[in-house]
Amino acid sequence: MAEQPPAHETPVLRIVPMPADTNPHGTIFGGWVLSQIDLAGSVPACTRAQGPVVTVAVNSVLFKEPVFVGDLVSIYARVVKVGKTSITVDVEVFAQRGRDGRLASVKVTEAQVTYVAIDAERRPRDVPAEVAS
Repeated sequence: MAEQPPAHETPVLRIVPMPADTNPHGTIFGGWVLSQIDLAGSVPACTRAQGPVVTVAVNSVLFKEPVFVGDLVSIYARVVKVGKTSITVDVEVFAQRGRDGRLASVKVTEAQVTYVAIDAERRPRDVPAEVAS
């Protein structure tokens, strides 16, 4: 059974890759996908940190399927762990593509990224306690 985008979640980032983003094999560079993952993962990390964060680790990444020019790439990201100064985010990347007149959503990549909250001098700072809503 094919993996589907998270139900009832809005993508953090949606983008369409262009021909300039391709490798010599005609698919989208993995580095381009990683860049989008880093951008998307930073959104919930910054929100949770209540300020700026920097990427300290890409803990894991799994490229499951290629991304093609013209795919609508939707990236979902959610905080899964909060430490004293760090925030770990799980990221899922789906490509919506239309082949043979049918639209399909395909999970193309998954990753886990760790960010560290920083202060105005770019030094690590404590992540504030979570505010109950």
